[in-house]
Amino acid sequence: MPDKKTAPYGSWESPISADLITEGGLRLGEVRVDGSDVYWHEGRPEEAGRYVIVKRSANGSVSEVNPAPFNARNAVHEYGGSAYAVRDGIVYFVNWDDQRIYRASRGNGDPEAITAKPEIDRGIRFADLRLTNDSNWILAVRESHHEEREADNDLVAVPTDGSGDVHVLASGHDFYSSPRQNAAGDRICWLSWDHPNMPWDGCELWVAGFDSKSGTISNAQLVTGGSDVSIVQPEWSPDGTLVFITDESGWWNLTKWAGGKVVPVLAEEKDHGSPAWAFGFSTYSFLEDGAILLKDSKGEKGRFRMVTFNGRIVAEVAVEHSSISEVNVIGSDVAYIGASPTSAAEVVRVSLSSGSATTLKSSSNIELDSSYISAPEAITFPSTDDGEAHAYYYPPTNPDFESDGSETPPLLVISHGGPTGATSSSLSLPVQFWTSRGFAVVDVNYRGSAGYGKAFRDALKGKWGVYDTDDCIAAADYLVSKGLADNNRIAIKGGSAGGYTTINALTFHDRFAVGATYYGIADLSVFIGDTHKFESRYLDGLIGPYPEAKQLYHDRSAINFTDRLSCPMIILQGLEDKIVPPSQAEIMAGALREKGIPFSLMMFEGEQHGFRQSKNIRASLEGELYFYGRVMGFTPAGDLPKIEIENESALSAG
Repeated sequence: MPDKKTAPYGSWESPISADLITEGGLRLGEVRVDGSDVYWHEGRPEEAGRYVIVKRSANGSVSEVNPAPFNARNAVHEYGGSAYAVRDGIVYFVNWDDQRIYRASRGNGDPEAITAKPEIDRGIRFADLRLTNDSNWILAVRESHHEEREADNDLVAVPTDGSGDVHVLASGHDFYSSPRQNAAGDRICWLSWDHPNMPWDGCELWVAGFDSKSGTISNAQLVTGGSDVSIVQPEWSPDGTLVFITDESGWWNLTKWAGGKVVPVLAEEKDHGSPAWAFGFSTYSFLEDGAILLKDSKGEKGRFRMVTFNGRIVAEVAVEHSSISEVNVIGSDVAYIGASPTSAAEVVRVSLSSGSATTLKSSSNIELDSSYISAPEAITFPSTDDGEAHAYYYPPTNPDFESDGSETPPLLVISHGGPTGATSSSLSLPVQFWTSRGFAVVDVNYRGSAGYGKAFRDALKGKWGVYDTDDCIAAADYLVSKGLADNNRIAIKGGSAGGYTTINALTFHDRFAVGATYYGIADLSVFIGDTHKFESRYLDGLIGPYPEAKQLYHDRSAINFTDRLSCPMIILQGLEDKIVPPSQAEIMAGALREKGIPFSLMMFEGEQHGFRQSKNIRASLEGELYFYGRVMGFTPAGDLPKIEIENESALSAG
């Protein structure tokens, strides 16, 4: 091994470039099986974020279902999900540009629209598509938009013959999800909930008789649920048992409804599900013998457990992936999306008898020397009000460089979005982008994050803007106390809710040297009348009902306290964001401009909530690195494009 070069932290040369990240930035999702064929969804940054449905046939051949410019992506709740359904080789999908459902028939010509053109552009949207057993109907959630009032959501049956006569199955609640038909074909189930709840707060599970000839339901019956019980992923087993995941025990656990009774299948202090930000995810599936195949992780190891309906675990299959999603049984195999701390997300097919795995598609074909990969360490640390939080700590790692021993590394604190979400230990090239340059990184699961039970998830209720910020600061303090980070060179970044945490941390606390907010929230009042339906009452739980808690909204909105700002900030925003509007970025930039604080404002055309285009992902990463270098006083390696920094003369670094 050649001697390492000595260079300041932050300035190390790295093969993990922004270009490399966009090359490996394929978004994989929505795995489906149809007979012996496997389908999945690819979001392609190099095609301006277009989503393509890909089919892998039993003979190994691979084909694309929706040709350009068709973009298989839906916008119900703005986050979408379950944008396509397939049976017998015929695929039905929602097209992004008009939100109509199209039929693609075994590659014969261009897809054909089977739903009518709405009066309002993109005003009728569909999600959670499931075909009925006879392929006559698509069960779906429909969202109908209006010019003067809130959108309507209902449960519908869409005829696959293109007649356009959409049948409403259930309406009257604010939200619906998860329409599923049983194997016999005579019943369906679904979930519903109402403002101000989010689905992870509380919802109801319903069943009804279903007549596939007429496309109608009868005798709707409430099974279980309520305003404080969250249910996810209801599915019918082959024998007609209704299985679902509920948090009534304090954890999202497998449960069944049989003989008119709700009975736990597997009760343990572990979450079997996750928050339903998008439609149609799957953490379990059914084996041919009727047992449940449940994804699981134990430490940094992944596995599948085979569970009988009486809760007996009859077998386990170890897999290489600690992060598992989109679980689909296909014969004696399982197809899913998996990732690990050393491997990027991939669609795989695993034999349940031998454990042998076949990679069907990788999100990245990049061959990267493992010596550049920083391994995550799960940490738990104390925080305010006698609480604790969790995180993954990544030390700076580069086989070619080391510091001269006179400094400790700068630290980048990452706050995930949601806030009801979570970060994982799966390989993230954007994280490795920083660690391979000499940054330490801590990716925080603050109070309110999913995956640690209902009590931890609910701890953020009434405390958003407080506990999330406190926990990010506590993570930094913990690592500084261990001698793992430079006390004076700590950055914080986050997107969406994580951007809100970032802005608050830089406004209400004097702990960070710099921050990056991606489509972050500066003024909570925007959620009173300027956001989409799904999240329009989210803050009732996180902050408090409005206008009763009006003062809290004011007190936790950084825009009202810009006199406290003293920290440089880079602001990155999509101009087509319907969740956090661009006005949020503009008002924050205006405040920094007025105070004379160094900042950069990067606005990206064609981007919504989360950047999907290669050029913008590249520009944002490189811009962030350039900005940190200017603020923290190091020179990043490589020839980075300069970005405009307003009030740059105020920077102490030359």
